[in-house]
Amino acid sequence: MSGSPAAGIDAAATAAPRLAGVDAARGLALLGMMATHVLPLHTAAGETVVGAVAAGRASALFAVLLGVGISLGARAPRGPAAAGLVVRAVLTGVVGLVLVGFDPPVAVILTYYALLILVAIPLLWAPTPLLAAGAVVAAVGTPVLSALLRAGLPAGPGAQVGFAALGDPGPELVTLLLTGYYPVLTWTTYLLAGMAVGRLELRSVRTAGWLLGGGAALSAAATGASHLLLTPEGLAAIGGARQLDVQRYGTLPTDTWWWFATELPHTGTPLDLLQTTGAALAVLGLCLLVARALPWLVVPFAVIGAVPLTLYALHVVSLALFGGEGPAVYLEHVAWCLAIGTAVRLLRVRGPLEAMVSGTARATRRAMIAS
Repeated sequence: MSGSPAAGIDAAATAAPRLAGVDAARGLALLGMMATHVLPLHTAAGETVVGAVAAGRASALFAVLLGVGISLGARAPRGPAAAGLVVRAVLTGVVGLVLVGFDPPVAVILTYYALLILVAIPLLWAPTPLLAAGAVVAAVGTPVLSALLRAGLPAGPGAQVGFAALGDPGPELVTLLLTGYYPVLTWTTYLLAGMAVGRLELRSVRTAGWLLGGGAALSAAATGASHLLLTPEGLAAIGGARQLDVQRYGTLPTDTWWWFATELPHTGTPLDLLQTTGAALAVLGLCLLVARALPWLVVPFAVIGAVPLTLYALHVVSLALFGGEGPAVYLEHVAWCLAIGTAVRLLRVRGPLEAMVSGTARATRRAMIAS
């Protein structure tokens, strides 16, 4: 019944209007990830603009926004909200496993996201200061723990986790948690930071300004610290300056602690986590400010960011079926992302995968509240 307490509470949990700045930041993250998939990150002349700007940062922004979205959506009582997240995690993981089944030429992030969503469930009860402090502790401590746990293990990232993993999940869990492309252990940093930020008043100009300034300062400080800490002795220990141009996939070697002085993309060192978290917070703050001052400017990115799961899945399937790389392929993907996002907004509906995941999670919350 529409007038039941369950319906009223569930409506309150979803009634808040979408934040255009958050959607715009999510759209930028998605476009950045697509760019790293089809555009070169390095050439003979060195790192490209895409490599310098998007590599490691786009996916980190996406992960931070996952945490933001979880906090923004946790307005129902905590028990039903937790049940909804379990459903969301399962469905997101299934979509990820299906995408891996297409054997795409890119690393599918959704199975890792599914585990991150499960990690978020007990954190729903954590106070905001504890989430923020936890993000700092995770940024410093989880890389050390990862290096200790990975000592003696085969180097990652290994094969992508697909449906075959369901028969023997143990090794695949090690991949998802420790050695894979987006290891959940270290990526908990992004989740914690995002959940803490999602508790803030994101419609406040002051909050957005602090995110922009504080995030930019943190990112710059981490980069500067790496330049100071990575001495000639350290460079020699990791194999020379040429190692700084090697594309990494999720983790670093465990042969020397000097790797921790680097902030290379997708390495999960403390400085990498701090640098990319700061960049993510700065982008979110900037998008929130622009959405408030010049709302028309963020519309193209916001319409894409409102349909992230569907567009990401289409992007992966397209690359799996048709392949391709280069600017023309990227512009083609951007064009149909804009077309689909605009159509979804004009029709006032949700993307098909978003509707499936959120609709099932919402039904689960309502059933728990009503029981």
